[in-house]
Amino acid sequence: MQTSVNIIGSYTGSLPLSVHLKQFFSAQKKYGSTDRKQISTLCYHYYRLGKALRDMDTAQRVILACFLCEQQDSAFLQFHRPDWNAQIQLPAAEKCKLVVPPFDIASIFPWGDHLSEGIPAASYAASFLQQPELYLRIRPGHHDQVIKKLQASNLSFREIGTSTVALPNGSKLDALLTLDQEVVVQDLHSQRVLDFLLPLVPELPQPVQAWDCCAASGGKSILLYDLLKGKVELTVSDIRKSILVNLENRFSRAGIHAANAFVADISDPERPNNAISNYSLILCDVPCTGSGTWSRTPEQLMGFKLATIADFAQRQQQIVSGAIPHLQAGGLLVYITCSVFRQENEAMLDFIKQKFHLQLLQVELWKGHDNKADSMFAAVFKK
Repeated sequence: MQTSVNIIGSYTGSLPLSVHLKQFFSAQKKYGSTDRKQISTLCYHYYRLGKALRDMDTAQRVILACFLCEQQDSAFLQFHRPDWNAQIQLPAAEKCKLVVPPFDIASIFPWGDHLSEGIPAASYAASFLQQPELYLRIRPGHHDQVIKKLQASNLSFREIGTSTVALPNGSKLDALLTLDQEVVVQDLHSQRVLDFLLPLVPELPQPVQAWDCCAASGGKSILLYDLLKGKVELTVSDIRKSILVNLENRFSRAGIHAANAFVADISDPERPNNAISNYSLILCDVPCTGSGTWSRTPEQLMGFKLATIADFAQRQQQIVSGAIPHLQAGGLLVYITCSVFRQENEAMLDFIKQKFHLQLLQVELWKGHDNKADSMFAAVFKK
């Protein structure tokens, strides 16, 4: 308890909580693996209460969070609140009634009126109390060997469809599977964001001239390459050279060669971006609040300010405004976020339609709280 309270007290939010914990344990060698795991879990539980009960004593908030988040008998909770531990398997809504005064789950996330259409505020707030699963996408040609390796391991897993595997979060994979070659670590819904491209691609000139203009770690580029069975000439860009260096290394592991790669801030109209004007497909996986992934990184919810949405929305408008002029007539634009906020999702579609007069072909919202996964939003336009 005291170690968890100390870590929470020293955490400023300038780094991901996972990095802060790693640095703490690197400096404090006395903790064994079991202690590190439990302390880390308690810290994450604390941040899962989001904006609720911010004035509560840290230790008491840790205990309450443990009660609401855990589903199995807890030695920690048995020591601090044995009466709560006896009710640990109750649904979260029933647990809230045992708290004095009763705990309102909605207070975890107080901005329900800013959510995209189709995301219930109560369900979204409740999703912070559970850790999403770890998802793998099996790359083409590797299904049988991946499943055999998983079956031979001690890991519990379940298959979803023909190319997705779900495992408990924190499962160790490095020594078991060849990442990026056999499998890609990619959320369930992130794997789905390009599904609706397949019926549309035959209409495009072949091979597809594609530009991933905010490539980041390259997950969507690898997904596109696999979906199109390699029949794509891929251009990638991002704002820093270091990103592209890491991406090049990842592509090498994945057996992918990018036709072109360049550094560009697409949101800055004053800077040349080295793009050419004949892309038939542009992926715009824009920087966003990341609110659809906050169940994995609940510390981001606790430090979030509503004004941040407008900042991201402005940048998103600048990015699409810099990218769309490089889309050829008849070409496709795919707009993607991992946000749950309407201003970053539906409002951006209105912006694209009104400013550039692109035809909206399809829009999808994947709700993470339904599947212990991230929430994703994607739309495809035709020029």
